[in-house]
Amino acid sequence: MVSPTDARAVASRVTDPEMPMLTLEDLGVLRDVEVEGDVVTVTITPTYSGCPAMATMRDDLVHTLRDHGYADVRVRVSLQPAWSSDWITERGRRALVDHGVSAPGAAPGHVGPVALTLTPTRRTVHCPRCGSGGAELTSEFGPTACTAIYRCPACLEPFEHVKEI
Repeated sequence: MVSPTDARAVASRVTDPEMPMLTLEDLGVLRDVEVEGDVVTVTITPTYSGCPAMATMRDDLVHTLRDHGYADVRVRVSLQPAWSSDWITERGRRALVDHGVSAPGAAPGHVGPVALTLTPTRRTVHCPRCGSGGAELTSEFGPTACTAIYRCPACLEPFEHVKEI
């Protein structure tokens, strides 16, 4: 019989393919691990609905669990509730900063329709290297859709910032 606790422990160690300093659990993408008989079903929620890393996350979860003796592994993608950057754990936020990536602040709250704006989002961002405030937005789009690029006016270093979603 497969233990849900053991399967969850294995799944929780799988890292994000785009930000490998984070596990899927620390990113808040790993939602649930269920065991029914010998079948392990892992539920994940993408950071956004078009996330290109989802196939790799799925494959990494399946391979890691199979490597640990779980033969029948299924991965379910759940879009409800939508992922929020608030789901990133404190350990995950520290790992981001330790790797020179600015962690997100609190996600904006919305009730009803969300207005579409074409201007950059105003954020208060601190440099993950020197801690200085007032970082300057360089690009709203970083190497992944979840990040923006900033530059610190104090140490002049560029850095990624995980967007508040």
